[in-house]
Amino acid sequence: MNRQTGKLILISGPSGTGKSTVIARLMRLRDDVCFSVSATTRAPRPGEVDGKDYFFVTRTAFDAMVAGDELLEHAEYVGNCYGTPKSYVERRCAEGMHVLLDIDVQGVHQISENRPDAIRVFMMPPSLAELERRLRGRHTDDEQKICERLAQARRECALAYTYDYIVINDDPDVAAKELDAIITAECCRYPDRKNYFTEVLENDALSSHERAGRQGRQPLSAGESGRAPRAQHRRRCAGRG
Repeated sequence: MNRQTGKLILISGPSGTGKSTVIARLMRLRDDVCFSVSATTRAPRPGEVDGKDYFFVTRTAFDAMVAGDELLEHAEYVGNCYGTPKSYVERRCAEGMHVLLDIDVQGVHQISENRPDAIRVFMMPPSLAELERRLRGRHTDDEQKICERLAQARRECALAYTYDYIVINDDPDVAAKELDAIITAECCRYPDRKNYFTEVLENDALSSHERAGRQGRQPLSAGESGRAPRAQHRRRCAGRG
């Protein structure tokens, strides 16, 4: 059977929801999932590898990618540009890998216009109170920053209804299993399985002809197979008269 094309999976959620943790757990459950690699104009940080962590490009090269419609989405943040190359996603999906993007609501909107087949998953905390607890537990933001993140979380959660699936991250292991189930369910849709369906029917028809050939006769059609017993019965009855 032909290899099934991978899915593009867009994952959004407020800062502090635990998306990275859940995605890491998902990757332990499946070996057919990979994380998308973005293109960026920022300089590499120590230890980062070109083509693995990011595709590091010049601003001129990035602008050419935008002009050539080579990016699924792109944005500028703190003076640096970031974008998702179409070629990378398409190549990995063609290899049968499911490509994950951890992306904000605006990015999901951009990609959905280019790839309406993308699977959109919104990850939510069990409550805003729990989200606040997690943000404060990081000890990385001051009070003003925490309040800004919580306000942004409310705005993002208000758009969760525009997504295909909602995952509640109360337990990272359970959330990862839900993501796993979503991918499996999407791969079982008829449009993705119709090639298998057709192949099974074709193989069944071929096997029928091969069996008939070994027996030295042509396979009967549905109508012929239904008429044959009645004809034999009439001949037997005629013989008795």
